[in-house]
This record gives sequence, structure tokens and C-alpha cells, in this order.
Amino acid sequence: MKKILKYTLGLLAILMVFSCYDGIDPITEVDPGPDAGAPTVDIMKPADGFSISDPEPISSLEIEFVAEDDIELILITVSIDGSQIASYDSFTDYRVVSRELVYDNVEVGEHTLEVTATDIVGNVFTKTHNFSKEPPYVPMYATEIFYMPFDGDYTELVSSTAATETGAPGFAGESFAGLNALQAATSAAQDNYVSYPIADLELSTTMSGAFWYKVDATATRSGILTIGANADDRFQGFRLFREGNDVEQRIKLNVGTGTGESWNDGGVIAVADNEWVHVAFTISDTETKIYFNGVLQLTSTLAAPIDWTGCTELNIGAGGPTFSYWDHLGDTSAMDELRLFSSALSQNEIIEMIAQSDQVLYMPFDGSFNDVVSDITATETGTPGFAGDFYEGINSFQAATTTMEDSYLSVPFDGLGLGDAFSGTFWYKVNATATRSGILTVGANADDRLQGFRLFREGNDVEQRIKLNVGIGTGESWNDGGVITVANGEWVHVAFTVSPTESKIYFNGELQLTSTFSSPVDWTGCTELNIGAGGPTFSYWDHWGDTSAMDELRIFDKELSQEEIQSML
Repeated sequence: MKKILKYTLGLLAILMVFSCYDGIDPITEVDPGPDAGAPTVDIMKPADGFSISDPEPISSLEIEFVAEDDIELILITVSIDGSQIASYDSFTDYRVVSRELVYDNVEVGEHTLEVTATDIVGNVFTKTHNFSKEPPYVPMYATEIFYMPFDGDYTELVSSTAATETGAPGFAGESFAGLNALQAATSAAQDNYVSYPIADLELSTTMSGAFWYKVDATATRSGILTIGANADDRFQGFRLFREGNDVEQRIKLNVGTGTGESWNDGGVIAVADNEWVHVAFTISDTETKIYFNGVLQLTSTLAAPIDWTGCTELNIGAGGPTFSYWDHLGDTSAMDELRLFSSALSQNEIIEMIAQSDQVLYMPFDGSFNDVVSDITATETGTPGFAGDFYEGINSFQAATTTMEDSYLSVPFDGLGLGDAFSGTFWYKVNATATRSGILTVGANADDRLQGFRLFREGNDVEQRIKLNVGIGTGESWNDGGVITVANGEWVHVAFTVSPTESKIYFNGELQLTSTFSSPVDWTGCTELNIGAGGPTFSYWDHWGDTSAMDELRIFDKELSQEEIQSML
């Protein structure tokens, strides 16, 4: 009986197994076909060209990528600067693999991230992104307290503090400088913005703000910068905003004075121009001013100084919680290079800031031969040194100490990105021990002067003439500049500008001479900017190392106006 029961139970179990698979097709192996090629890799973080701004000597980097193959991935490696930091060979999905990791050992400098994927037949694909860690940001201006370049993140660089995001603020995909610009919203009525706590700014009753701005009127009105205490009145902080239509937009400023408010109706930007405009506003104890491209638009008086009572946040790209009414929501315009200052900037200071935005080289010569803009140290030929004297800072450059000394500095010309228009400025104290010398030279060869330019001096121990020669491809143009009296022993601000049709030389902001030419400068074959001598392409006629002192050398990729040059004095 027991045996019959056991057999019966076993039969029932077999029947149950078969019934579970009743109606289900059997698994059939499918041939995936031949491997069609190498895998692919997409790196989401960091963006190519991303720059880390962090005051700490060592930073962390977030890495995110996706690798895909049509058949099967067997290995993925992640390397930084040629050293492997991660490896993956086991996957849930062998065709599509996504990974996120953090690398905690990024030092100051340029770096390369490589993600390499290998498939089952040995095909290999490597994706590369370059990134960098910048030295801690040093404010460029005396009263600068806040700087956001918007180069892929919302970090404020003076304090290295990340802003808080509300909604989904993004980037414009274009910039005035750097990699990107802020675009808070992409359509009207989006309440997107970024916020920054103002406690560390220590705002007083005088302040300024400046940024580059490209108006987009998709949202016909929006907030731009707002610091407020509440949404019931406008008696504290300030509100910079725009209103208008798809033809023109007016930039306005409202300031709270504790028991009242002041309005500044600013100026109008033509939407169709689609140009970057430098917008600046200043607040003093008694008045506010709005500037476009350094030109004053409107001044408005204050009955009392600005009141910061109850203000906690700076909202960027919208009116924020205290000024979203009247539809001052997310801004569809592009904003770049936002700076705040603890002083009411003068018009000259604003103009100088605009000029310096086109600066491609800056050497202060304060104990090093470093270009602050590119963070590249110049190459030394001979024994260039320092003057032990300076116009600003702690030292200045002196290429040579005796005549016929072939000493100078060189920086790569390609990195300057110069076109048909450019300028150079520096402070200069003539020393006529060498009665002639090169000062700044970019040339292609020593056989002619048909490319680049040559700024140099010639004279005697009484006076020295600063001259400029420009190569225009099939010919050359001479500008005999002006004369500096050697015995004065004074620092002179020297500036030269080159446009597609003429060159100019200025001393202390005053025009010395203009020279015209028939075609623009020709850069064919030019590879180096030589500083302090004629260098290999202009050492003839005894234009060797300069015994004079040079300080605060700046090169710009545009023709500076006389007003911009005078703002630097």
C-alpha cells in the first residue's frame, strides 16, 4: 500500500512539472551574428575641457560613462594620465554597461581621462576627455568679492562655493569667455535659477555687479539678479531684471532703502543684434548707475542707502522667491562672467574690465615669467632676469644687462589666437645701455619682415624712439611712433594697436603716430612671441636683448580704443 502511494505521488509530481511548461515554447539559441565592429564609449562626466575650481590642493572628480557593443563587452578600463584607476570585467548586461565612480586624487594641472572598452573578439575603442584643476582663484580686481564663470558648473570661485539649483537651470551652449554660459530657462514661465548664500559677501551700502549678457526674448520679461527679504515689498536688497518684447529689452534696477524703493530704468538692448553686451550696475549711498559696454545709460538717486535687513540669498537667472511676481521668472538669455564688487565701480574701472576681457596674455613679472592667462611659463633664451625695480607689484622684467646680449623670453604664438586686430600694453622704463633693442617680436623668418610684427627701440643715451613694423604678406608697414627722453628715468605706459588697415602707438594714453597699410597683418609661419629682444627673426641691426625695464605686459585680441588704453593708467 505504501509503495502504491509513493508511486502515485511521484506520478503526480511528474505531471505537475509537465503542466508548468504547458503552452510555453522551448528556449531556442539565437545566433547573434558576426561582430560588426569595435565598441563605443560615451563619457558624460567630466565634460571635455572641464575645469575644477577648488581651493584644496587635492580634489575629487566624478566620472560617468556608458560603453556599448553589438555582441559582448569583456573588459572596460579607466585611466587618468596613463595610470589605470578602475577595471571592469563582469557585467549584468554584456552589451550596454554604465558606470559611475569618483577619483579622489586630482592635483593642479592638465589631465587626461581615458575609458577603454574591449569586446569579445578583441576590438578596442578608447574615448578621451581632457580636464584640468585650476589653482585657487585669485580675484583679478581690488574689490572683487564674487566670480562665477559658468564653465560647466555653478561654482563661485572666490569662496569655491557651489550654488544651489532650483528647477532645472542649464547652460547656453555658447559663451563670451571660457567653455559655457548660464541659461536659466529655455521657455517662458520656467521658474529656474541658481542661489548663493550672501553671508560671506559682507555686503555694505556700496557695491557693483558686472556680467556679459546676450538677450533672448523667448521669455519677454525675467529676473536677472535678485537679493530680497520677502515677496510683500521691495524695501530691502535689489532686483536687476528685464522687460520688453521681441524687438527690444530694457534692463532695470530696483533698490530697497528700508522704508521705500528706488527705480533705475537703465537702457535698452536691441534683441535682433544678438550680441554680447557688457552690463554693469553700481550702487553707492546716494545713487545707482547702469552701464552697457562701459557707456552710462541712466543714473537714479537714492533717498537712503540700500537696506540688507533679512536678505539671505542671491538668486541668479530669475526673480526667485521674493521677485517672481509680474512674471519675472527664469531668464532665457545667456549670462557669462558674473562678478560682484564691494565698491561702486567708476566708469574707468568698468571700461578697463571690458578691455581685459579680451586679454590673451598677461605677465606681471612678479618673480616669475608666467603668463597668468594661460598659466604657461615662458621659455628662456640666454639669461633674462629682473630689474629690481617695478611699476606695480614686486618686480619687473629686464632681458639683458649689457649690449649685444641675446637674452629674451618666448611663448607659443598659437595660444594667443590673434587675428587681424590686436593690441599690446606695458609699462616701460628706458635704459639706453643698449642703444637699440627688440621689445616684442613675432616673425616667420630672418630674411624679410613680411609676417608678424616687430616693436623695438632705436636711439642714443639722450632719447629713444619706439617703432613698430607690421608684415602684411607682400610688404611691410612702418610706424615711427614717438620718443622717450632717457634722462627722465620715468615709467612710461606704452601701447600699440593694430587693425586690418592701420597701426597706432600711444605713450601714457596719448596717440603718438598712426600708420596705414593696404592689407591686414599676415601670420603665416609665425610660431613664437619673443619678449625683450628681436629674437631669431629680428636680431639683425643689433636688436638684441633689452636693458630697459618692462612691467605689466598685456596682449589683447582686439584693437583697443584710446579710452580703453587711458582706463589702464
